[in-house]
Amino acid sequence: MNALVMYDRETDSLWSQFLGEAVRGKLEGAKLELAPSRLTRWSAWKEEYPDTLALDIGRPVFDQYLDYYVGPSAGILGQSNRDDRLIGKDLVVGILGDESQRAYAHKHLTKARVLNDTFEGTSIVVTLDLNSGATGIFERSVQGRLLTFSHGPGPGEMTDVETGTSWSKLTGMARGGELEGMRLTPFPSFDAFWFGWSDFYPNTELYDPVVE
Repeated sequence: MNALVMYDRETDSLWSQFLGEAVRGKLEGAKLELAPSRLTRWSAWKEEYPDTLALDIGRPVFDQYLDYYVGPSAGILGQSNRDDRLIGKDLVVGILGDESQRAYAHKHLTKARVLNDTFEGTSIVVTLDLNSGATGIFERSVQGRLLTFSHGPGPGEMTDVETGTSWSKLTGMARGGELEGMRLTPFPSFDAFWFGWSDFYPNTELYDPVVE
């Protein structure tokens, strides 16, 4: 289904990159824990974490998929579940729950920038930083206090209505205000092309800005 299959050296079980689940072998059905991740520009990451170490592969870095990103093709095998709610190559950030899945299109977040939402009983904030291109999803409760967020005054910032504290969209760290130094808990998510997300999760919910 157009996604990498890995194997572990201990049992030779095969694992779906997209599902994080063993699909064949001794560990079939076992799932890996999804860790929060960020798709962002290197310059934005370095600004937040100037002492970052980066893997040097020893040769000039060239992305062989540049033409693929802008082309109409959906992977090697094509799309198996055509879902016309979005264009196949639209980027989404998706979250997984015990009973459901939900996706937020980058193009919708470009307009909203900061979206307060609830998913399977958890209050979350979904963000997009236009400067870095990074999405972020965090829990909205800090020390038992539920916060409501809006777009902040500075690049890559959002502000909570309750205290006026400014927060980094990339890290979830409070930069200034009453809650300075606090950090929002990341909600596990990952970015994907819409055709891939809808292939693996055909019953996914999709944030609809018209309905909202």
